[in-house]
Amino acid sequence: QVRLVESGGGLVQPGGSLRLSCRASGSEYSIYTMAWYRQAPGKQRELVARITSGRNTFYADSVKGRFTISRDNAKNTVDLQMDSLKPEDTAVYYCSLDIYWGQGTQVTVSS
Repeated sequence: QVRLVESGGGLVQPGGSLRLSCRASGSEYSIYTMAWYRQAPGKQRELVARITSGRNTFYADSVKGRFTISRDNAKNTVDLQMDSLKPEDTAVYYCSLDIYWGQGTQVTVSS
């Protein structure tokens, strides 16, 4: 019954920004750690950022200082603000909650 829906992906030039959003339904969203992962073709899925119920955050070294994860419990959403995007950020980005995953949203960074 849990459903996660990502949005906000798209095509952006290097140095640009995107904001991804994930909305959770059918769960007690506020008590769980939520995370963003990404997977590029031919590469392993990697953790990008996570945020706990207490809003403690973790970032992968590759995105630290460029990405910001946040959550709005009133809206049941978790966002990922991505700034200073690089071509190597190109991937499908997935939202996760507990054992559940969204279907992903494509982010392409290209000139």
